Amino acid sequence: MLAACALVGCASSPPGGVQVVERGQNQGRAPVIQRQPVRNGHYVVQRGDTLYSIAFRFGWDWKALAAHNGLRDPYVIRVGQAIRFDNRPVASSRPVASTPATSPVVTRPVPNRPPVAVTAPPATQPARPPVTNTPATTPVTPVSRSASGWSWPTQGAVISRFSSNGSLNKGIDIAGELGQPVLAASDGSVVYAGSGLRGYGELIIIKHSDTYVSAYGHNRRLLVREGQQVKAGQSIAEMGSTGADRVKLHFEIRRQGKPVDPLQYLPRR
Repeated sequence: MLAACALVGCASSPPGGVQVVERGQNQGRAPVIQRQPVRNGHYVVQRGDTLYSIAFRFGWDWKALAAHNGLRDPYVIRVGQAIRFDNRPVASSRPVASTPATSPVVTRPVPNRPPVAVTAPPATQPARPPVTNTPATTPVTPVSRSASGWSWPTQGAVISRFSSNGSLNKGIDIAGELGQPVLAASDGSVVYAGSGLRGYGELIIIKHSDTYVSAYGHNRRLLVREGQQVKAGQSIAEMGSTGADRVKLHFEIRRQGKPVDPLQYLPRR
């Protein structure tokens, strides 16, 4: 729904943001283990949700989730609408009558009971109002980029690394000071800015291309809003401890919805 530091072995990225580069294969590193998205039940859209934040939460590529649910540009979703993860057909785009959910709702057939039709009036308000793409006006810090176009989102030591086990860390944690600048790791568009995803605190998600998004969690204050365009090195937040036990930045890169190891994309220090 990121202050410059000394970096080694970096190259400037070509215009257009992040390139699609399989670093695990062409840089002599171990292949990335990718997790599978949720494939059962459905999620009921809540106020503040976006297609990107739902896809991020449940491990989907946003394009695949949109196609799976028959959503087309501009991908508007509405409060109460069911976003399906299973292969049951999507009857319509109208909201469904359901209790608000924060995790997938698994539906199972009941033997010897005829199906019951559930109808509800259309919601009068979208989950998130449409946004206009405008350039962010926050400061831009010159940064060094890797060959694939990524730069470090902040200064500090990596205190927690990516884990290939789906129940553990989906990115890296970087230690720092309260209020320290958090920078966009590459050019892109802010597709989520808020605190609606449990465990991430104040979170920003940036879409860099149809393939890549990045996420920046546990911020103290968000400096950009949804729909704004950002450049690599541009300030997007202040480091904090929201949803965490200490001041740190939680940083993720997702390729087609699946978490990958950021250290395989960032410049070597």
